[in-house]
Amino acid sequence: MADIKALAEELVNLTVKDVQELAKVLKEEYGIEPAAAAVAVAAGPAAEAAGPAEQTVFDVILAPAGQAKLGVIKVVKDALGLGLKEAKDLVDKAPAPLKEKVSKAEAEQLKATLEEAGAEVEIK
Repeated sequence: MADIKALAEELVNLTVKDVQELAKVLKEEYGIEPAAAAVAVAAGPAAEAAGPAEQTVFDVILAPAGQAKLGVIKVVKDALGLGLKEAKDLVDKAPAPLKEKVSKAEAEQLKATLEEAGAEVEIK
């Protein structure tokens, strides 16, 4: 009986993505179409998932510079207002955050500028 309660608790705490994956496995591997059950289980986590507001602050993460390292150092230096040594050190320790908690527009602009210089950039 304790195992069934533990299983029930795990099901209730699944995220929407987890419920979708579970439904896919049940259908493909066991031939069970869990549409009604998936909706019932997803109702709890879905309500919680709908609650958080849209992300408003972002972090700009620089991936290793690769072949375009010199150009990336110049762009990082100008974009962040750093000295040449500080910019080089930052690019050398990539992957590293360049700017944290910035607006989406600022993050996108910095990403575009860095990608023009040949950098790989991720926004989180």
